[in-house]
Amino acid sequence: MSDTTAITPFSETTLLRFARGNRLQYDRVREQWFIQAPERAFIADPNAAEVLQLIDGKRTLGAITDKLHQKFNAPREVILRDTLRLTQELADKQVLTVV
Repeated sequence: MSDTTAITPFSETTLLRFARGNRLQYDRVREQWFIQAPERAFIADPNAAEVLQLIDGKRTLGAITDKLHQKFNAPREVILRDTLRLTQELADKQVLTVV
Protein backbone atom coordinates (compact mmCIF):
# COMPACT_ATOMS: atom_id res chain seq x y z
CA MET A 1 0.00 0.00 0.00
CA SER A 2 1.49 3.35 -0.98
CA ASP A 3 1.28 6.59 0.97
CA THR A 4 -0.82 9.06 -0.99
CA THR A 5 -0.16 11.98 1.34
CA ALA A 6 2.05 14.43 -0.52
CA ILE A 7 4.00 17.04 1.35
CA THR A 8 4.00 20.35 -0.48
CA PRO A 9 7.53 21.68 -0.88
CA PHE A 10 8.22 24.91 0.94
CA SER A 11 8.25 28.18 -0.97
CA GLU A 12 8.91 31.86 -0.26
CA THR A 13 5.38 32.22 1.10
CA THR A 14 5.74 29.42 3.67
CA LEU A 15 5.31 30.54 7.26
CA LEU A 16 7.01 28.39 9.90
CA ARG A 17 7.37 28.11 13.65
CA PHE A 18 9.10 25.65 15.94
CA ALA A 19 6.95 22.63 16.67
CA ARG A 20 5.68 22.20 20.20
CA GLY A 21 8.46 21.10 22.53
CA ASN A 22 11.23 22.33 20.19
CA ARG A 23 13.21 25.52 20.64
CA LEU A 24 16.36 27.24 19.56
CA GLN A 25 18.74 27.85 22.42
CA TYR A 26 22.23 29.33 22.79
CA ASP A 27 24.82 27.42 24.83
CA ARG A 28 27.06 30.08 26.35
CA VAL A 29 29.65 27.55 27.55
CA ARG A 30 30.17 26.03 24.09
CA GLU A 31 29.30 29.29 22.31
CA GLN A 32 26.97 27.64 19.84
CA TRP A 33 23.30 27.49 18.93
CA PHE A 34 21.36 24.26 19.15
CA ILE A 35 17.80 23.04 18.80
CA GLN A 36 16.46 21.41 21.91
CA ALA A 37 13.83 18.83 21.02
CA PRO A 38 12.14 16.08 23.01
CA GLU A 39 14.76 13.40 23.71
CA ARG A 40 17.21 14.84 21.15
CA ALA A 41 19.19 17.92 20.23
CA PHE A 42 20.58 19.31 16.98
CA ILE A 43 23.64 21.54 16.85
CA ALA A 44 23.07 24.41 14.44
CA ASP A 45 26.03 25.56 12.38
CA PRO A 46 26.43 29.36 12.16
CA ASN A 47 24.52 29.59 8.85
CA ALA A 48 21.61 27.52 10.14
CA ALA A 49 21.54 29.56 13.35
CA GLU A 50 21.12 32.77 11.35
CA VAL A 51 18.04 31.30 9.64
CA LEU A 52 16.57 29.69 12.74
CA GLN A 53 16.82 32.87 14.82
CA LEU A 54 14.45 34.52 12.32
CA ILE A 55 11.75 31.83 12.45
CA ASP A 56 9.00 33.32 14.57
CA GLY A 57 5.72 32.26 13.00
CA LYS A 58 5.29 35.74 11.48
CA ARG A 59 8.00 35.99 8.82
CA THR A 60 7.70 34.06 5.58
CA LEU A 61 10.72 32.23 4.20
CA GLY A 62 10.90 34.96 1.55
CA ALA A 63 11.11 37.66 4.24
CA ILE A 64 13.78 35.66 6.08
CA THR A 65 15.72 35.32 2.83
CA ASP A 66 15.48 39.07 2.19
CA LYS A 67 16.75 39.86 5.67
CA LEU A 68 19.71 37.49 5.28
CA HIS A 69 20.43 38.86 1.81
CA GLN A 70 20.65 42.38 3.25
CA LYS A 71 22.79 41.26 6.18
CA PHE A 72 25.31 39.18 4.25
CA ASN A 73 25.08 40.59 0.71
CA ALA A 74 25.14 37.05 -0.69
CA PRO A 75 23.17 36.06 -3.81
CA ARG A 76 19.50 35.91 -2.86
CA GLU A 77 18.81 32.76 -4.88
CA VAL A 78 21.58 30.91 -3.02
CA ILE A 79 20.25 32.02 0.36
CA LEU A 80 16.71 31.02 -0.63
CA ARG A 81 17.80 27.60 -1.87
CA ASP A 82 19.74 26.89 1.32
CA THR A 83 16.95 28.23 3.55
CA LEU A 84 14.34 26.08 1.80
CA ARG A 85 16.52 22.99 2.10
CA LEU A 86 17.31 23.56 5.79
CA THR A 87 13.74 24.26 6.82
CA GLN A 88 12.34 21.33 4.84
CA GLU A 89 14.83 18.96 6.50
CA LEU A 90 13.90 20.24 9.95
CA ALA A 91 10.19 19.98 9.16
CA ASP A 92 10.74 16.39 8.02
CA LYS A 93 12.29 15.77 11.46
CA GLN A 94 9.24 17.43 13.07
CA VAL A 95 11.29 20.30 14.50
CA LEU A 96 9.53 22.97 12.44
CA THR A 97 5.89 23.14 11.48
CA VAL A 98 3.89 25.22 9.02
CA VAL A 99 1.73 27.92 10.61
